[in-house]
Amino acid sequence: MASLFKKKGNAVGTRLSEYAGDKNAAAVQAPASTRRNLVNERIEKAVRGKGFAVTIQRNLARADLKLTVAEFIGLKILSTAVGFGVGTFLGRDLGQFALLVGLLVGLIFLYLPDIFVKQRGNKRIKQFNNQLGDTITLAANSLRSGYSLLQSMELIAREAPAPMGDEFQRVIREVSLGLATREALGNMLRRVPSDDLDLLITAINIQAEVGGNLATILDNIGHTIRERVRIKGEIKVLVAQQQYSGYIISGLPVALAGILMLIAPSFMFKMFVWPWICMPICGLILIGLGFWAIMKIVNIDI
Repeated sequence: MASLFKKKGNAVGTRLSEYAGDKNAAAVQAPASTRRNLVNERIEKAVRGKGFAVTIQRNLARADLKLTVAEFIGLKILSTAVGFGVGTFLGRDLGQFALLVGLLVGLIFLYLPDIFVKQRGNKRIKQFNNQLGDTITLAANSLRSGYSLLQSMELIAREAPAPMGDEFQRVIREVSLGLATREALGNMLRRVPSDDLDLLITAINIQAEVGGNLATILDNIGHTIRERVRIKGEIKVLVAQQQYSGYIISGLPVALAGILMLIAPSFMFKMFVWPWICMPICGLILIGLGFWAIMKIVNIDI
């Protein structure tokens, strides 16, 4: 009997880990499926419980990508191999430096999947924040019409577009599996790290403890969030020119160097011998610092 309850508890934990995306999710293993090959299973076993595996799983959850940690690591390995091959092919006229070019390009390709996941996650969070004001208004109106909080979240899950509707569907699913509403909302906040969502969840938790008119509270929060989104949009328009200037100024030297590498490799080859190799290295460092400074200036937080 004890083993039966233990197996049931493990099954519930496994189901919840598929949707929660929390810090303990990497320790819970999903059942073996036919689509996993032997290589993926070995990678999964090797990274089990590691800190970077938890980070990867959290980032995949934020980007809403249905990939396991092992599959993502395999994708990074494949991307690195492709980058190494491309770099070696492009640098074939550089003689002994062809391998160095391949390693550099392979290193760049190694981080391409991470950049894609990060950008997709940021885009999804931005869409979520833009939808949050109207979602809060919908929740407040449903509460006034006599709905409970859970019924209001079910309405949002049905009516709201992605990613808002998808996230609330996961919350409803977790609650139906036995997770407390507070914990389910906390899991959503970990998947969507938003200050506006944090404000909403904090208000819901406080109202559940001390009472009060939740609909009125949501109206005030919704107005604040809509004003914040409006101001952010105005600031984005004002700093757009400076942002594009930073991209162009930083990317132009790199693009020109790449073109010269293709059309005149013997000319660029002289830049990769000592002591002249210090010049492109220092140039890349200064370009990176300049780009970072420009982005820091135009990044105005509200």
